[in-house]
Amino acid sequence: MICLRLLNYKVPACRQTMIIARRTKFNELHNRENVPRIVLKRNLHQTVKKRALEARTKLKKTEYPNNRPCPDPSPCPSSPCPGKKEQSKKPKCPQFIPKSPTSSAKHESVSHGDGVGGQGKGGDSEGNSSIKWILAALGVAGLGAVAYFMQREAGQSDQSQKKECAPALKKVPELSSDLPKKVPYLLVGGGAASFSAFRAIKSNDPKAKVLVISNELLKPYMRPPLSKELWYASQPGEVPKDYRFKQWTGAERSLFFEPDEFFIDPTKLLDNPNGGIAIAQGYALKKIDAKNRIATLDDGTQIEYEKCLLATGCSPKSLPVFENAPKNIQDKIMYYRSPNDFEKLKKIVDAKKSVTIVGNGFLGSELCCSLATYSKDTNIKINQIYAESGNMSKVLPEYLSKWTTQKIEEMGVCVVPGVQVKEVNREQSGLKLALNNGQTILTDVVVVCVGCEANTSIAALSGLEVDSDKGGFVVNAELEARQDLFAAGDASCFYDPLLGRRRVEHHDHSVISGRLAGENMVGKGGIKKPYEHQSMFWSDLGPGIGYEGIGRTDASLPTVGVFALKSDEERKRDNLEPTEDSASKETIPIPEPKIAREQKPTDQKQSEHDYQKGVVFYLQNNKIVGILLWNIFNRVGLARTIINQNKSYDDLNEVAKLFEIHS
Repeated sequence: MICLRLLNYKVPACRQTMIIARRTKFNELHNRENVPRIVLKRNLHQTVKKRALEARTKLKKTEYPNNRPCPDPSPCPSSPCPGKKEQSKKPKCPQFIPKSPTSSAKHESVSHGDGVGGQGKGGDSEGNSSIKWILAALGVAGLGAVAYFMQREAGQSDQSQKKECAPALKKVPELSSDLPKKVPYLLVGGGAASFSAFRAIKSNDPKAKVLVISNELLKPYMRPPLSKELWYASQPGEVPKDYRFKQWTGAERSLFFEPDEFFIDPTKLLDNPNGGIAIAQGYALKKIDAKNRIATLDDGTQIEYEKCLLATGCSPKSLPVFENAPKNIQDKIMYYRSPNDFEKLKKIVDAKKSVTIVGNGFLGSELCCSLATYSKDTNIKINQIYAESGNMSKVLPEYLSKWTTQKIEEMGVCVVPGVQVKEVNREQSGLKLALNNGQTILTDVVVVCVGCEANTSIAALSGLEVDSDKGGFVVNAELEARQDLFAAGDASCFYDPLLGRRRVEHHDHSVISGRLAGENMVGKGGIKKPYEHQSMFWSDLGPGIGYEGIGRTDASLPTVGVFALKSDEERKRDNLEPTEDSASKETIPIPEPKIAREQKPTDQKQSEHDYQKGVVFYLQNNKIVGILLWNIFNRVGLARTIINQNKSYDDLNEVAKLFEIHS
């Protein structure tokens, strides 16, 4: 009975009371001689009651006694997102709390004024002593049993947390002194650009010996599937072996570029007559001496090289409200960049905990759609908040951005645009986010997806130039920062002959720029090629939205969109009125950008539901500098050709027909 009362309040109180009563007073009283039995019984009972009250009092003063998840006692309000229609059967919205000085998300303390035993100090009598002794003994015994199971459960939980937070990964090699002192090719970074460079080097120099310095403890892998395909291939409670997933072609592959056997032990690289690639895992570059061709690691180890590539990638940005938060809050804030982050977030979702994604870009939009699809059969709240007006607002025209936001809401995501997190506080096992519009969100975890910045920290000590506006190592057309020192991928700021100086954070750019840098590092015949590639990107936002883009797809530019008009049969199916001339009208043009930077179609019968398939042209000086293919695939080559022509077009409807938007 004592234990039950304590469990109704908080588990740790029961546990603490047992330890004190059982191990201290009980043993002390039990071993004491010449003490009347009734005194022993009464003292034991009073000790249990006193310690229980002390434990509860102490617990009330502790705001966050543990990190165990607490179920949300209140359901989602009927209208968590004002003005938005409820599209999903199960509530996905966050718990919004109106701003009020008296409102508090802390759990109210449960009053147990009668104490554990239910009697006051002076209420004992000799006639009831036997009953009280039995109750006290049962209470202590019950406390001991409960504490045993609680300790066992806590031990299992601790082991589980240790397994999650400390994976069996370590540096390779364990000592930096085992690394080669001099290598022909040194690649800094373990991502797509670095691995693509190795393939190019090996193709042109079959016996090349390449050393990769990577600050990660994993072999090179792709990042795009982390927010898309991996979620579609996963089942609750398990992680796909080798992070395998299905590509859009239907072929299955691993997230890793190559299996472990593909790589050479760094300590054996120089002794291998056929060369190969070795990866020093868990090491970071501190500076590089381009003149003497010496790379210095963060522990002072120096490696000489003949040719070097900087493919350091980028790191996720944060927000001051999260970055400056206390540690107990930062424990519930995560960033999403690696397979370890995928596993961590998947365990959270599998445990049916709520997730709030901050950001409306590629990663934030893709991730919230993937989580909504993955958890569509469970009652999990997926929230997305950001300061902009709609999803992908930096890429998509305003009308298409808002239409996309509506589609994401229909998937069950509660999207809250136009807000910022003003304050964050720890709330039981989760967080309480106070927004600048007066609302509050309760969530178990926050995933920050607000972009990334190039990793150029070595520039200051290395005398390398970093673009003050775009970031990244400044390189020439051949991707050289200095002689025999190249930069590629996210960390490079290159000159595009058509579009000017740029820095691109797309997988395709990393692969192609890494390949070109590798070819130029080998430099057969002393010829180095300029980087003239117009990189592409792709994104999937659920089953109904997929798009590919190429060139400069900047929403601040004037845009012209051409979308296919639905047939009468499709419009009837979607409860739309058929158009008078839909049989003859092939496309719906958006007005020329000379009228406005971006406008919706002027045709009054054009519905928002018609943005199912089309092409968006991005213009600068009346020339096409970017093309977005909306639910149109395998046309990137054509789009690249149109951009490279660098010319003006009188009728973009005719250009749109080349993409066969009705096929």
